[in-house]
Amino acid sequence: MKILDVGCGTNKFEGAIGLDNNLRTAADVIHDLGEIPYPFADNEFDLIVSNHAVEHVPDVMLFVTELYRITKHGGRIKLLTPHYTNPDWATDPTHRNHFNCYSFNVFVPEKQNFEFYTDVKLKPIRTHVSLANLWRALGFEFVVNLDNQFPSFRFTRKFWEHYLSYIFRGKELRFEFEVVKSEKVKK
Repeated sequence: MKILDVGCGTNKFEGAIGLDNNLRTAADVIHDLGEIPYPFADNEFDLIVSNHAVEHVPDVMLFVTELYRITKHGGRIKLLTPHYTNPDWATDPTHRNHFNCYSFNVFVPEKQNFEFYTDVKLKPIRTHVSLANLWRALGFEFVVNLDNQFPSFRFTRKFWEHYLSYIFRGKELRFEFEVVKSEKVKK
């Protein structure tokens, strides 16, 4: 399995090729994440991991499109990013982008509001939001993420996101997507 860790920092995913723009990281390849294309071939990776990088890039649509380009059909893209209600978000002046549980729906064909935004097709595998320790201990995190075990409970996530997330604040979002490519794009 060929793995790429995009924005690897000093904690590179084990067995991965590290990509980062900072020379003081564990990166194997130094490249500005805002500069497209990345120095990799189409359909090169089985898994792309990106922990706390997407909130820093200048263009999220371009970033995800590039990850899609270099991931094989059926490969996985895993993203970890702060939730937009995370009170720690503002402590890093290099953060540019805010995300909620539905921010990447633009890449999911059956959930797109505007199909002309992108040709990227991702199949959601899992979305998980972590909450502050107090809310986790009280069981709110379990309830918010019930749809991962029981899809018919997706309303609990939506209700939290729309009405309660500024009280029971989110910390981090974990997304896992499967890459879906047509026959002509696979080659």
